[in-house]
Amino acid sequence: MIKVGDTLPATTLMEYSEVEGGGCSIGPNPVPVDKATAGKTIALFALPGAFTPTCSAKHVPGYLEKAAELKAAGVDEIWCVSVNDAFVMGAWARDQKTEGKVRMLADGDAAFAKATGLTLDLTGKGLGLRSNRYSMLVRDGKVVTLNVEAPGKFEVSDADTLLAQAKA
Repeated sequence: MIKVGDTLPATTLMEYSEVEGGGCSIGPNPVPVDKATAGKTIALFALPGAFTPTCSAKHVPGYLEKAAELKAAGVDEIWCVSVNDAFVMGAWARDQKTEGKVRMLADGDAAFAKATGLTLDLTGKGLGLRSNRYSMLVRDGKVVTLNVEAPGKFEVSDADTLLAQAKA
């Protein structure tokens, strides 16, 4: 499992863009993790799935609510990563109204989750291999803090915890 001090894996996430611009075409666009984190501080949180109850009712809304405070604490971008395809993450972004606050990034084949060692096997629940619920503060591609939830919990990966760590 990835730990504090490690560099994020050089995988590629996908982001759905509804408007063309800034080098991005409409539709799914690749986000190479190593290039996208270079020289930036990223508040990254991951969760088991888009449109799922805890993720939609608590996890994403908490980061939306704290977005301005996280940016004031030195965070350049907030990333939400989930093992879903870019189209689902784009639809969830519209539903949650994340534009300009949280980047909704798809880990469609769980390559990022596998590379970090933060997978969650929900095969018995019909969801397959997913990402564990966690948050991390990343500076220039390196993990500064890591908060991994116990199965079925939502206690340490919330926006308040990561905000306190960003301010420290």
